[in-house]
Amino acid sequence: MTGSTPTPQNLLEIAIKVARDAATTAARMRAEGVSVAATKSTATDVVTAADRAVERQVREALRAARPDDVVLGEEYGGAEAGAVRAGGVRWIIDPIDGTVNYLYGLPYCAVSLAAEVDGEVVAGVVRNVSTGEEWTATVGGGAWRDGARVRCSAETDLGQALVATGFGYDSGRRLHQARVVAELIGDVRDIRRMGAAALDLCLAAEGRVDAYYEKGLAAWDLAAGGLVAAEAGLRVTGLNGEPPGPDLVIAAPPALFTPLHTRLAALDASGGP
Repeated sequence: MTGSTPTPQNLLEIAIKVARDAATTAARMRAEGVSVAATKSTATDVVTAADRAVERQVREALRAARPDDVVLGEEYGGAEAGAVRAGGVRWIIDPIDGTVNYLYGLPYCAVSLAAEVDGEVVAGVVRNVSTGEEWTATVGGGAWRDGARVRCSAETDLGQALVATGFGYDSGRRLHQARVVAELIGDVRDIRRMGAAALDLCLAAEGRVDAYYEKGLAAWDLAAGGLVAAEAGLRVTGLNGEPPGPDLVIAAPPALFTPLHTRLAALDASGGP
């Protein structure tokens, strides 16, 4: 029944099934060969046929399971959606996060699917298309990878922190982001740039990197991975008390958050194009 508000666990169960099937399709299409179907913001911001096919599959599966819900996706937006009623569910999809990695056959891309109720993400799943690793979370229910509880890094020294980040597709934005990295890298253990925001957030959730920041994330980049990160104990915010969003996302353990935030603010990490 779709008229009543489901529990986060109910929504997570749907999300897991849909994301697993979608990841299987993405992996199959990659094995069959993949090419660029279109570009978006720049010539390097690519869309593959698999991005579109996977999102269509996810939308159809969600429509079958919960026909009254609203869907927002990277490839097809929210045009089919309409308004979300009070207590209603909006699903947020990134069919293949890390499309360039997917195009090149690099094993760092994922299906990301989250459920939002009254503006709050309450359930999410991120599944690595190549490895099958799967991170899940429900609001207040903790973060998990493949059935095991995960918690963020206990590192307290920014100088010893391995920090992940990402770059935008616009060359002007990348140049600004590169200047930020060039200044920050001397203050941390090292930087990692792997090319899939949802997976970066999940790695931070279990301490495989100590912290993460990036400018330019859309809702579908952040929704599921951001919940996993927050439920693992990371502070997930923007700069200067702003919510996380396109201007900047910082995900860091409490002990690292203030020094990382202070440095990023000084470096104008949310600035540039």
